Amino acid sequence: MTIERRLGRSGFTLTRDYAAPIERVWAAFADEDSKRSWWGDADRISTREWVFDFRVGGRDIDEGKFHGGPVSRYEATYTDIVEHVRIVTTYDMWLDGAHMSTSVASLEFEPIDAGTRFTHTEHGVFFDQFWADGQGREDGTRGLLIALGRHLA
Repeated sequence: MTIERRLGRSGFTLTRDYAAPIERVWAAFADEDSKRSWWGDADRISTREWVFDFRVGGRDIDEGKFHGGPVSRYEATYTDIVEHVRIVTTYDMWLDGAHMSTSVASLEFEPIDAGTRFTHTEHGVFFDQFWADGQGREDGTRGLLIALGRHLA
């Protein structure tokens, strides 16, 4: 089977206001137990590997198998962390061992009267057979922000 060598690029920004103090929204990313309680989709994925190392230069890994489907692997490196202000990561995704994408993501936390304004901005490069998957990444991130909202409610 010949693989078409191709690149796709995608970028998006999602902003959500959460009725929770900035310390609590921050902890949803910075505290391992808090992050595990909302990150991913335990109803559809069985965890195979989890690593959490929240510090500049630290790495997060989340590998899981979709029930009846493929294995998804996320590997992130924290490149910048300013407490209660921002988190910047670079991360790679694999699907059944095929390198799917490389992304840079910035997470911004801003106190507002009603709680916290959270902004996720991402720029990704998608490889070969995944070249058109940018919209799926944005949709998946939307789902994570919905899960974060439920966690914070």
